[in-house]
Amino acid sequence: MVKDLLYVIPAGKYGKEDLVNLLKNHPEIKFVSLVGIDLAGNDTDEKIPIQLFLKNVDDFFAGSAVQTDGSSVVLTGVATLNNAKVDMIADPNVNWPVDYNYELTDEETGKPVGTLRIPSFLVHNGVRVDSRSILAQSLEYIKSELLSLFKRNTKIAGIEHVSADEIEDVVFTSATELEFWVKTPANKAEVEELSASQVMQEQYWQRTRGNVRTAMEQAILMLAKYGLEPEMGHKEVGGVKAKIDEAGHLSHVMEQLEIDWKFANAIQAADNELQARIIIKEAFRSNGLDVTFKAKPIIGIAGNGEHTHVGIAAKLKSGKIINLFSPADMSKYFLSAIGYGAIMGLLKNYEVVNPFISSTNDSLNRLKPGFEAPVCIVTSLGHDPAVPSRNRTILAGLVRDVASPLATRFEVRAPNPYTNTYIALTTIYLSMFDGIKACIEAGKSVEELDAELSKDAGTAGFYLEKDRAYRSEHDVFEDYTAETRDRLFSKPPATVWENMNNLKKYPEKVKVITAGNVLRPELVEAFVAGALIRWKTELLNRIIPENLSIVTDACRLHDTEATDLDLHNWEKINSLRVYLAKDSVAQKSIFTQIRDAISTGDFDTASKLQIEMTDKIDELKALYLQYRKNMIHICN
Repeated sequence: MVKDLLYVIPAGKYGKEDLVNLLKNHPEIKFVSLVGIDLAGNDTDEKIPIQLFLKNVDDFFAGSAVQTDGSSVVLTGVATLNNAKVDMIADPNVNWPVDYNYELTDEETGKPVGTLRIPSFLVHNGVRVDSRSILAQSLEYIKSELLSLFKRNTKIAGIEHVSADEIEDVVFTSATELEFWVKTPANKAEVEELSASQVMQEQYWQRTRGNVRTAMEQAILMLAKYGLEPEMGHKEVGGVKAKIDEAGHLSHVMEQLEIDWKFANAIQAADNELQARIIIKEAFRSNGLDVTFKAKPIIGIAGNGEHTHVGIAAKLKSGKIINLFSPADMSKYFLSAIGYGAIMGLLKNYEVVNPFISSTNDSLNRLKPGFEAPVCIVTSLGHDPAVPSRNRTILAGLVRDVASPLATRFEVRAPNPYTNTYIALTTIYLSMFDGIKACIEAGKSVEELDAELSKDAGTAGFYLEKDRAYRSEHDVFEDYTAETRDRLFSKPPATVWENMNNLKKYPEKVKVITAGNVLRPELVEAFVAGALIRWKTELLNRIIPENLSIVTDACRLHDTEATDLDLHNWEKINSLRVYLAKDSVAQKSIFTQIRDAISTGDFDTASKLQIEMTDKIDELKALYLQYRKNMIHICN
C-alpha cells in the first residue's frame, strides 16, 4: 500500500469544480471508467484519459460524453444489432472508488497509476435499462408506496410506540458476505480428501498461514481504505491443509475463505460488493494465488455462497432511526407487522425471485441438500423471541439481537458471488413489499401474523397459500425426507430452464416483481433470454465436453488377474460410458440427444436430459472410484 493515495470519492462530498481540483491534485489518476451493470451483472470497464474527462466533465454528467455498443453488454433483445447505441450517465449519489494498477508506476509521482471508476446508468432510447437503474428506481417506487401506506395506516402492529405519520423517510439497508476458494495455480486436490476434511471440519475457523494469511490481511486492510468497514475474515468449511516446499513457502494451497464488511444502503451495498471482489482477487493474485467466486467450483464439495442481508429502516421527523422489522418488545415478539409481511412476501413469491438469484448452471449446482445451501422455500425465526437462534438450513432466516433492535434483518442464503445483486435485491424488496402491504392493510395483530407464518400445510391463510408450510425450526435436510420437503416447501428447480419457466408458470407472482413498471416485462424477457443463451452455450460447449472427459478418463485398468468384482464393476462402468457418450445406429447417446434437443429448440427435453446426464455422471464417478480402489499395481 502506498501513502497519500485517493482511494474513494465519497458520495455528494464534491461539486464539479471541487472534483476537478481534487483530480488535478492527484495526477497519478490517469484514467476514468464509467461502470454500468448489464442484466447479467457484468460491469463495464473502459480507459478514458483523465484529460478528456476533465475537459468534458459536464457532458459526462449529462450522459452525452460516453456511449457503448449494446451488443457488447448483456441487454438481450433490448439493444439490438440495428439499434445498439447505449449512453452512460454517471451516478453522483454513490461512492466513486479509484482502482490502482500496482504493476504500473506513474513516472511523475512515483505512485501506481489509478483509474477512477464511476458507477453509472445505461440508457437506451432515452430509457434506463441497466441493473443499477432497476434497483434504484424500484426502491424509489417502494419508498413512495410505503410512505403512502403509512399515512393511511398510522398504527401498525408491533411498532405501536411510533405513529406512522412520524416517519419521514424509508431506508433500505443491505450487506453481503463473500465466500471464495483460493488455491495455488494449477493445483488440484482429490475430492475425497476435500470431502473428508469438510466432514471433519478441519479447516473451519482455523488459523490462516503464509501467503494466504498475507493476502487475507492485505485484502481486509484495503477494504478499509475504500471505506467498506470490514468486519471479519476467516476460513470457511472447505479446504485441505497446505504443504511446505523446500524454500519454506506454502504450496498445494486449496482453501475456502470468507470476508464480511459493514452494511450500507442497498445500491451502495451492491457497488461495494463489486469493489470487494476486485480488491480480494487482486490481493491474492499479487501473492501468487488464484481466487474463484464460482458458486460450485468443485462438485461434491462446499460451494461459495453470498448470504445477502436485507432490512428496512425509517427515519423519523425527529431524526431518530428505527428498524421497521423490530417490534417494540424484542423479548416478547420476533417481529413487527412489517417484518412478518416482509418474510411472508419473499416466501410466497420466491418462485419468481429465484430466477434472478440462481440463473446459471453453476448456481444450481450449489443448491444441493447437505452443504448448508438452501433448497427449500422456508424460514426460521428461532425457538423463542428472548433467545435468538440461527437455523442454517433454510432459505431466509431472521437475524436479531434482543439488545439491539437496529440489527434485526433477514439473511437470504441462496445468492452466490456471481448473483446479480442489483436485480436480486430488486426482486427481494419488491416481493417483501407485497407481503408488507397485505399485512398492514389486513390490520392483523403480531400474534395473528405469527400464526399465519407458522401455519401447517393444508391450513388456509389470509395471504399465504393453503397447501404450503413456510416456517420450520427443524434441520430441513435431516428431519424431512426429500418427498416431504417438496410437498411442504415446493420442489426446487433443477435446471436453468426449469427456473426461468417459473416466470411463465406464476403470472400473478410476476406482477409483484414488475409492480411500479420498473422491472418492465421487456427487461424480464431480456434477463431470461440472456440466461437461456448462457445455459445453452455452457451446456453444449463446456458441460458436455467436461463430462466427455470424465467418460474417456474412466478407462479400463484391470488385467488378467482381475477379480469377479473388477469385471462386474467394469461392465457397469462401460455400460454407462456408452449410454452417455457413444452413438449407435439404433440409439443416440445422452450427449447427442441433448445437442439435438437444443438445436431444435426442444428445451423441455434438453432440461430433462441434463438432469439425467448429471445423475449418470455422478453414478459413473462413484463406480469408477470403487473400481480404481480395487486395483493392485505390481511393482518390479
